[in-house]
Amino acid sequence: MTAVDGLPTARASARRELPPSMVERVTLIMDLFEGRTARLTLEEVARCTSLPRSTAHRILDQLVRLCWLDHTALGYALGRRALGFGGGDGARTRVREAAAGRLHQLQIQTGLVVHLAVLDGAEVYYLDKAGGRFAEAVPSRVGGRAPAHSTALGKAMLAWLEPEEVEARAGEAIGRLTQRTICDVGTLHQELDRVRRRHGLAFERGECFPGIACVAAAVRGPDGPVAAISLVGGASAPLEKIAPLVVDAARQVSRELFPGGGTAAPASHRTTAEPEGAWSPQAMDRLLATGQYGDWQ
Repeated sequence: MTAVDGLPTARASARRELPPSMVERVTLIMDLFEGRTARLTLEEVARCTSLPRSTAHRILDQLVRLCWLDHTALGYALGRRALGFGGGDGARTRVREAAAGRLHQLQIQTGLVVHLAVLDGAEVYYLDKAGGRFAEAVPSRVGGRAPAHSTALGKAMLAWLEPEEVEARAGEAIGRLTQRTICDVGTLHQELDRVRRRHGLAFERGECFPGIACVAAAVRGPDGPVAAISLVGGASAPLEKIAPLVVDAARQVSRELFPGGGTAAPASHRTTAEPEGAWSPQAMDRLLATGQYGDWQ
């Protein structure tokens, strides 16, 4: 391959005519991503492939929907499916290993069920679950899935994505599970704004399963959310009182996964990014006053 402005070109530079098939066009785009750290903007993809910008955007959007690529504030990168070729998912293993101690500590401190999950398209995928007797009453399992828009875990991660990506992931899949489930994209955006104003704290009471309540916070890295941690209890569980424990656990896991690195929010959310450092009880009271119980209605 040759290079243009430091970026690999697609095929030989002499080849100017557009490839006739969709498979060839997809291959042109995927060839640009030469490793898991590669980040390209839409303009860079269009320039290096000589595809029309609208065509490149349409293909990139489809590749993101199918998890071949991810889209963050820093550009497009290889997604779960591309990185999963040739072996197990090392990134998820790293997240689970980094969080294991914190999950155990949370469960001991609170006696509640603790979840660790990642965002997979329009769903959350449960990587780990810890809990006592109440765990049997919580209808989740390691390796299971739930709609992201109906869970505190999902909302905690969706809140740090661009609105367009939220709609691409959850727009077509959004639907009602209970009488309290968010069931339209506009209301979901309003709820995600409340999550950001609570500096990342997401709540849900009976939105996914009746009688179940959760509080969650995202584990965030330079490219955005990589996972989320939640505490789960009954509908009357005093989640507001223990919310700081979830925030602290998520922050500690972030620091272990990305030592010395900061967290990034999309450009449209940067003014609401959470501050570093511990929160005082007074600060928590002010944050939680923006939306008691996390109700979206």
